[in-house]
Amino acid sequence: MFNKAYIPYKGYFCSPFCRWQGSFQGEHAMELGARVVIRGLAERTIDPPSFDALFLGYTIPQVSCFYGAPWFAGMIGAGRITGPIFSQACATGATEIGHAGMSLESGAHESILAVTTDRTSNGPHLVYPNPKGPGGMPVKEDWVMDNFNRDPWADNSMIQTAENVAAEDGISREECDALTLERYRQYLDALEGDRRFQKGYMIPVDIQAGKSRVIVERDEGIIETTAEGLARLKPVLPGGTHTHGAQTHPADGNAAMILAVRDRAGELSRDPSISIQLLSYGCARTRKGYLAKAVPPAAQQALDKAGIRVSDLKAVKTHNPFAANDIHMIRCMNLNPQIVNNYGSSLIYGHPQAPTGMRLVIELIEELVERGGGYGLFVGCSAGDTAAGVTVRVG
Repeated sequence: MFNKAYIPYKGYFCSPFCRWQGSFQGEHAMELGARVVIRGLAERTIDPPSFDALFLGYTIPQVSCFYGAPWFAGMIGAGRITGPIFSQACATGATEIGHAGMSLESGAHESILAVTTDRTSNGPHLVYPNPKGPGGMPVKEDWVMDNFNRDPWADNSMIQTAENVAAEDGISREECDALTLERYRQYLDALEGDRRFQKGYMIPVDIQAGKSRVIVERDEGIIETTAEGLARLKPVLPGGTHTHGAQTHPADGNAAMILAVRDRAGELSRDPSISIQLLSYGCARTRKGYLAKAVPPAAQQALDKAGIRVSDLKAVKTHNPFAANDIHMIRCMNLNPQIVNNYGSSLIYGHPQAPTGMRLVIELIEELVERGGGYGLFVGCSAGDTAAGVTVRVG
């Protein structure tokens, strides 16, 4: 359990998430992320060099990303700080937050700017030297699509893992469609009142589009979802339970969060009377090819470390790339469905990899503040049949 890790109220923000090959497809993920961080910190009157360290998370290589956190820190005007790079597929956000908590707990740092950014659009096509191949023929890989479609250890695609869990648990096509429709309804709640909920943390992004400057203010790629529309879709895999409607879509975007010791978090908070404490980090792995089954043990580990029970939770957020993930977790942990993924989730607004979990933790905090405080859990699966999660307390 962390005792020294806090998050300033409103000390977090993210860009909109844009479906791949959308508005952010031509933007360098780290440069776009730096622009968002510069604006986010300026709006909060926080000086970038005031941090002890910058933690950076990304999962898809971009030009010059070799220079990682030092380059990013330089771009935002904090050229004297640095920090590590985190890359753990879909668990990158939770793992980066967890390790920031460990760093604060150990006394290594007092204030950390944690940034996550990725662009699945136009992912790199890599060529690896292979002198022993026939005629020295190199090994080729599309970083995004090839890795989505094959786990080299389990030798299956990610969607196959969801179908494996659905078959073992007896999860039906109708249940997956119903869960998807509910997540879409919850996302529409986040748009009420002129997007009041989202505007509490989402930063508009100014980009060049041809000869014009365009402001991207909201998520792109949200598909209107109805029961009738879902019913018309064919399963992605023959005989499967998941259609393209019941799984997430690749996306582009970024998110950032400040983590600090208690006094420093109070100084950086927009309302020091609101205390946001990071309590714990948990991670787990399940057997080959059953990705969704890693989520409950990772969640339980985080809960156990924090000394809290499922019944103590006021809100839960999940990275749910497939509808079966949430169905399995709710059943397995006996969760109240009414506290899971209010205001939507990555199933609906997309998955840019590293920033997905961080955005969901941000939304978790905002919902807990709205509810008057309490305990919250974020957890999500990650490539390699793993999962990671964090717990927070808002008071």
